[in-house]
Amino acid sequence: MARKFMGINIKLDNLIYPYFVISGINKKEKIKSFPGIFRYSIDCLMKDVVDLRKMGISKILLFGIPDIKDIKGSGAYDKDNIISLAVKKIKDKLPDLIIITDVCMCVYTTHGHCGILKNRGIIDNARTLEILSKIAVLHAQAGVDFVAPSAMAKCQVATIRKALDEHGHKKTKILGYSAKFASNFYGPFRNACGSTPKFGDRTSYQLGYLDSKTALDEIQQDIKEGADIVMVKPAFSYLDIIREAKSKFNYPMAVYNVSGEYSLIKNGVKLGLFREEKAVFEILSSIKRAGADFIITYHAKDVARWLA
Repeated sequence: MARKFMGINIKLDNLIYPYFVISGINKKEKIKSFPGIFRYSIDCLMKDVVDLRKMGISKILLFGIPDIKDIKGSGAYDKDNIISLAVKKIKDKLPDLIIITDVCMCVYTTHGHCGILKNRGIIDNARTLEILSKIAVLHAQAGVDFVAPSAMAKCQVATIRKALDEHGHKKTKILGYSAKFASNFYGPFRNACGSTPKFGDRTSYQLGYLDSKTALDEIQQDIKEGADIVMVKPAFSYLDIIREAKSKFNYPMAVYNVSGEYSLIKNGVKLGLFREEKAVFEILSSIKRAGADFIITYHAKDVARWLA
């Protein structure tokens, strides 16, 4: 089903809905800075995902939040990690649902950075790649359709592809966080996960917002390394990157309409600044018009209701 808005067809098949998964039973926790978004224990997640599928949304992205964090982010690659447990449960109930899992360490580490640290704020790329590969293989064993490495570690796509193939998971695909910018629009997500860096920032491994050349180089590199879909993140400030990458590479592309962008709209609606449905369709249309094939967005449920 699609609604035509300003000449752009927004289809539910284009949308990917993100979830935050926690341990425990019967938990559905509100997130103060993130209107309408929750942390779910697996039993509550199952109920919500079943409803989501009935709404016509066929793709989800899972982020795990561990009970205990440590300097090495070991909760991400424990054999009973929260994401693998969730994937198994969902696939048993909804085998046709496309599940994408985030492959990173920032949520699992005490320091909040995206890999193993060599020293203060500097990532040890080789050791980080080893861990990212372990995480990806565990998720593949659980039955995930796509792994999505978001650490911006050098050669992460090629290394994970090799590890998946060596462990018999050639059918598991990769959604690369190819052009991930060190953005100011990640605040609500970091509040949801407790992943704000405890020192420094992520500019040593994420892209500067002025650096369009490196963004295109990173996208091209992920394509060469075997990514099945590439990504630009965030959306609002990077429509030019999306457009140029789509024109240059003509490759399947996802765009992440991130937490801060979503919360700006929700808070603006609360203040009576604009009508939510029109604003959201205008935004999603601009992202799709720029070249996105898939849009990861917290607005997906609302869009499904509006299109019903």
